[in-house]
Amino acid sequence: MIFNKETAKKTAEVLLQINAIKLQPEDPFTWASGWKSPIYCDNRIVLSFPLIRNYIRETLAKYIEIHYGKPDVIAGVATGAIGIGALVAEYLNLPFVYVRPEAKKHGRQNQIEGYLEQGQNVVVVEDLISTGKSSLNAVKALQEAEVNVKGMVAIFSYGFEIAEKNFEKANVQLHTLSNYDNLLEQALDTNYISQKQRSILADWNANPSEWNAI
Repeated sequence: MIFNKETAKKTAEVLLQINAIKLQPEDPFTWASGWKSPIYCDNRIVLSFPLIRNYIRETLAKYIEIHYGKPDVIAGVATGAIGIGALVAEYLNLPFVYVRPEAKKHGRQNQIEGYLEQGQNVVVVEDLISTGKSSLNAVKALQEAEVNVKGMVAIFSYGFEIAEKNFEKANVQLHTLSNYDNLLEQALDTNYISQKQRSILADWNANPSEWNAI
């Protein structure tokens, strides 16, 4: 679920402006999974642009306060959301932890880095939602640490149906600043893409694992 329409379009606009999101329907990217994709998203680029970084930080922080109250801790999902998660925690004057994909093989063998106490209320910050698998893996680690995960906020979601099902199954609330549908709408409105390209991009989103560039 997006925060609201205005925020969704504004976020899509700034992510396109700084090339955090690139749309190349005629020259697709290849993801690590092997999928061919007409879109590539790297929201870590946000950190290099102070005005946009502050907009993302403050919008996420204000949403957390409005919908979850002030939690005890902000948790970022490694590695993409460590930076923006720490900025949100700083804005809210809250402690910050981050969650690795798995426990370290050496040292203290932590999966969660930072200080947590059982029973604390935690909101998770993520940069990008694809299938939701890695994001929910972080939630599981936090729940195993016996904290109360109130929900997750993220910058952008590809809007895959599988992600929606995964979050529903895990009973985790997810809200994002923007998503794929609003991205395409904004890109078309600003002539970043043509109507034909929008159709290609929509086809990919409907069946990404089987999609091939035309």
